[in-house]
Amino acid sequence: MSESISQRELRNDSGRIMRGLEDGHTYVITRHSEPIGELRPLRRRRFVDARVAAEIFRGGARIDRGRFFADIDDAASQEIEPRG
Repeated sequence: MSESISQRELRNDSGRIMRGLEDGHTYVITRHSEPIGELRPLRRRRFVDARVAAEIFRGGARIDRGRFFADIDDAASQEIEPRG
């Protein structure tokens, strides 16, 4: 559930609000008691254990290493000279 805060609270109490964002809280910003926006935390990257990742991709298609690198070489220039 989000907490409603006024524009003034956002300006004057930004430290508390930033700590709340770090803890996963969401805020609805109001001006003259009317909601005008939402402030919410970004999704953070999460560590995925190698065993879990391997299990997720176990049923995936096999990749031919040689063909993969050949496709990359065909698509991307390997020249050291700048294009121009």
